[in-house]
Amino acid sequence: MDLSAVFTADPDFADLALAEWRKVGGRPQRLAPGVYLAAPRDDYWSTAVTWQQQPPIFIRHICPAQLQIKLAGRLADLEQLAAAVPALHDLLDPALPFSVQTRLLVDNLAYKPFDVNQRLATAVQAASSAPLDVRDPRQVVSVVVAEHEGLSGFVGLSPAALNLSNWAGGVRRFAREPEQISRAEFKLLEALEWFGLSLPPRGTALDLGAAPGGWTRILRRHEQYVTAVDPADLHPSLQQDRNVRHLRLTAEEYLQRDPDQFDLIVNDMRLDGRDSARLMVAYARCLYPGSQALMTLKLPQTGREALLDHAFNILRHAYAIKGARQFFHNRSEVTVFLQPLVSSAR
Repeated sequence: MDLSAVFTADPDFADLALAEWRKVGGRPQRLAPGVYLAAPRDDYWSTAVTWQQQPPIFIRHICPAQLQIKLAGRLADLEQLAAAVPALHDLLDPALPFSVQTRLLVDNLAYKPFDVNQRLATAVQAASSAPLDVRDPRQVVSVVVAEHEGLSGFVGLSPAALNLSNWAGGVRRFAREPEQISRAEFKLLEALEWFGLSLPPRGTALDLGAAPGGWTRILRRHEQYVTAVDPADLHPSLQQDRNVRHLRLTAEEYLQRDPDQFDLIVNDMRLDGRDSARLMVAYARCLYPGSQALMTLKLPQTGREALLDHAFNILRHAYAIKGARQFFHNRSEVTVFLQPLVSSAR
């Protein structure tokens, strides 16, 4: 089977995602805003394994397109897609849980993603004893329906670990909680999950530019004692929390007051990415050895690649950059995971 890839990125960062793709493959064909079909220059699986080990920043999700099926947009498409399942049978591991993930890039079809997922899951289970697990699959049947040479359905099967994300198209959603303070909380949740950060029990965290306190709330939920630095007010729910110390200072002012040391520093401040990087370098001395830091780098509409490279070079004076990612919940920014160099600690 010819093996192409469908990859996904934020449409606002499509230029940077396409630059990442050009390092591994040929010219992509646009299926929808931020969604592309292309063939890797080398073997698909070797490209996917390389990206699993060293993920790209802007490409959020990748899946194989092992089959291309002509569709008509009617309910009969479900049977045509289900009929493709036997062609993937040799790739399916019956011992591992699977899920079906569908993206419909065309409006006004006679079916929804749930309909495709349900029909193909039934077909897979009829052909195999693999258990269905939509929450934590080990292998994924990916379906993308798009206007391409008419209406086409692209179907592929891959280990979930090689898709860059367990979520269709990299769209990671979290349930909104009644106590939620701000949308920014989702950014931190996604970062903690993606980078696999394990926070120490009853650790100490510094939240720079904390107001109104969304990141502080998430850190408290992880049992961290939080120093929240911001001249503005925190949410009333945090003002009553004895494990939150609110300092009505700017991050620059606090730096001049001989700050404490912390297990974690987070920074989601609305600063130019280079200025924010310089601030984090200055704060590196406030981290214990073996600790970690998370920050967002705000990027402009133009010159983003140069700014990002400049900010990374600044950060490398004090940190090892362990990862960088443009998450689904990021907007005009990239989230960076940092570990201080030994020489940066006091």
